[in-house]
Amino acid sequence: MADSDFDYDLFVIGGGSGGVRAARVAAGEHGAKVALAEEDRYGGTCVIRGCVPKKLMVFASGYSDVVDEAKCFGWDLKQGPFDWHNFRGRLTEELDRLEGVYRKLLANSGVDTFDQRARLRDAHTVELADGTTKTAKHILVATGGHPVRPDLPNAGLGIVSDDIFHLSQLPKSILIIGGGYIACEFACILKGLGVEVTQYYRGAQILRGFDEEARGLVAESMRDSGIDLHTGTNIVEMSLASDRAEGGQPTGSDAAMGASARQAADLREDGAGASEGQSGPIWVKSTNGGEKVFDMVLFATGRDPSTKDMGLEDIGVKLGRRGEIEVDDYSQTAVPSIYAIGDVTDRVNLTPVAIREGMAFVETVFGGNPTPVDHELIPSAIFTQPEMGTVGLSEEDARDQEPVEIYCTSFKPMQTAFAGKPDRVLMKLVVSKETRVVLGCHIVAPHAGELIQMAGIAVKAKLTKEQFDATCAVHPTMSEELVTMRNPTRTA
Repeated sequence: MADSDFDYDLFVIGGGSGGVRAARVAAGEHGAKVALAEEDRYGGTCVIRGCVPKKLMVFASGYSDVVDEAKCFGWDLKQGPFDWHNFRGRLTEELDRLEGVYRKLLANSGVDTFDQRARLRDAHTVELADGTTKTAKHILVATGGHPVRPDLPNAGLGIVSDDIFHLSQLPKSILIIGGGYIACEFACILKGLGVEVTQYYRGAQILRGFDEEARGLVAESMRDSGIDLHTGTNIVEMSLASDRAEGGQPTGSDAAMGASARQAADLREDGAGASEGQSGPIWVKSTNGGEKVFDMVLFATGRDPSTKDMGLEDIGVKLGRRGEIEVDDYSQTAVPSIYAIGDVTDRVNLTPVAIREGMAFVETVFGGNPTPVDHELIPSAIFTQPEMGTVGLSEEDARDQEPVEIYCTSFKPMQTAFAGKPDRVLMKLVVSKETRVVLGCHIVAPHAGELIQMAGIAVKAKLTKEQFDATCAVHPTMSEELVTMRNPTRTA
């Protein structure tokens, strides 16, 4: 087909951050004729059910100890209850506003939008849910991912991360299954909002894959905050507590039932969990034999790429073991006209990465400048309390690669030390013995996400430890320790 025979130069499937950026830049800056289909809300996981609402919940939960801390600084404040209904209303308004921004960006760039599901019929044809078809010279799949429940009987009784933002009210108690950043972030958030939080993780330590010393401090801080964190523990059985009742009383070692069955049902009345219409407190048995009843169970046990029933394999697009779309360095699939970016490729599942992949795709296809995506030395943050920021190699990965020096300090920061709190922070640099280049930086501290963004520039630029040392410290700050650690803590 000649280019003029296609309906569009580009058809994007998925209205998340990556897909929207690619669509509007291709249309607005390169003059391409572009369409985009989205079956849910514009903004995708990040804006609607991920980064943005989660971070706003992080902010909300952080106020829980402000009154006590403020008293140590001379303020006479009164502690009030957290109003979930007020917060959720404001949260909904903000997400609606942001979705409107995304829609406006597309409209202003001249992108045609279709608010419905799309699947692929062939290498150049997209079929919409209403049966209509559209042709395009290039197709970009940016459908993201979705949370998954474990293969466990009655798993439908639990909720997943998407459901948190739709709860009609907060539970009194919750069990969180998982040890990744989503599980740990929501454990800290819900604890800060007044929920009794228990967390099970099957591994030896939470936050697998991150620096061991840093994740150890996060785990210690979570336990100090009152989160009942159990590592080496998983769930083996769950059911409605009422199904195990004898004479109207549930069995199990936990006599405290929390909310009534009616209240527990109300918690999920907005569609969160209870997909089979079941309701009530949930009885759980763990791998160590313990039994307990919780008002709610949250599965934070991973996410899968959203590629089901899209017709991808039928037309020759190759999928990986978890359903991820296999692409080359330029985000191109086995079908030359079809590309994929973001979480659906399961490369580095972060919003800024999806946006960069989208920009590289546009530069390659519409800018005439083949641009591979750089997935090296990406800074990231985990919004636990305290936060963890990281860029580059962990100590464990670095020492497997070459001899290194470790510069590390842990201390009580000025603000919380003055308030008599036990909180500690961590500042850590991993340095190559041979080249003196800083291979990794790890921070556990309030606002670590803000700090690691700046440190990420230095690590990406491959600055040496001596160049860090030559930078004058900003005093008094926590981050000054990154440029004042003169002697290695250890070598490895």
